[in-house]
Amino acid sequence: VVLGSTNLDQFATGLVGSRSPYGAVRHAVDESRISGGSSSGSAVAVALGAADFALGTDTAGSGRVPAAFHGLVGLKPTKGWVSAAGVVPACRSLDVVTVMAADPAVARRALEVMAGPDARDPLSRAGAAPLLESAPRIGVPLPGQLGELAPGWAEAFDAEVARWAATGAEVVELDIEVFLETARMLYDGAFVAERYAAVGAFVDAHPHEVDPTVGRIIGAARDLPAWKLFQDQERLDRARVVSDAVFERIDALLLPTTVEHPTLAAVAADPIGVNSRLGRFTNFANLLDLAAVAYPAGVVDALPFGVQLIGPAFTDYRLADLVWNRS
Repeated sequence: VVLGSTNLDQFATGLVGSRSPYGAVRHAVDESRISGGSSSGSAVAVALGAADFALGTDTAGSGRVPAAFHGLVGLKPTKGWVSAAGVVPACRSLDVVTVMAADPAVARRALEVMAGPDARDPLSRAGAAPLLESAPRIGVPLPGQLGELAPGWAEAFDAEVARWAATGAEVVELDIEVFLETARMLYDGAFVAERYAAVGAFVDAHPHEVDPTVGRIIGAARDLPAWKLFQDQERLDRARVVSDAVFERIDALLLPTTVEHPTLAAVAADPIGVNSRLGRFTNFANLLDLAAVAYPAGVVDALPFGVQLIGPAFTDYRLADLVWNRS
């Protein structure tokens, strides 16, 4: 039964949940904190028990960050594996329809129903990687590569790494710089111009109906030169080669879903800077054609702490099963 539609960051442009002409979506437990976005209302609806699962989108982390803030599972499928027909685009080549649920089995079942080719979506595609038949190889960053995290989060992440090791997983330390560099390309490079291609005409024609921060982001993409896009595409091609080599060594990469849980006041004071920090570990997934599952990994200061497993394209069920078995 479809219950209704939910609020979100306008044009799915944000990881905060407060960039909406209908008002900010507050966190389900602590109303001083952001809900996360862009699929903010979807996460809060599930966290409050109004729905068993909810759909969202994930271009830069919009289905994983709000899931992490609410102790939910957020499945970000491989690009094209779930049809995006009918979705208002943010970055059409990077947009993915996601599922959020409290129960990983419910999230996986929803994904099973939704996945499959769709002639209405020109980017739709099919594929499936085999499930694992042995203990997983879980990649983790080299010491110091996570950077600054909220107080207690580094310790919570280390505890999650220890839990995987205790289950028999092989924990592999590796250099994640290629992922961090690629994450910065999403908004600091030319790929943001695709947002202007999608909704720029509306933004230009109706500036007073657009959230100011969203308007600045999309408006700034208007004049990006074409050569910059080709330059960034070449950089991305090289990054994909390195990423592919990393995943020859591991079955999944374990990272925190994000770096902190900001207050609404902090976002209001620095809307661009805070949002950029939140995408440190999520922005790269679709650029590098990866699948990801965010899931809860404990509580820090009375609020959920979340991590994510990231794998190559079409390892969606493998990742979902790893999370289910770990739970």
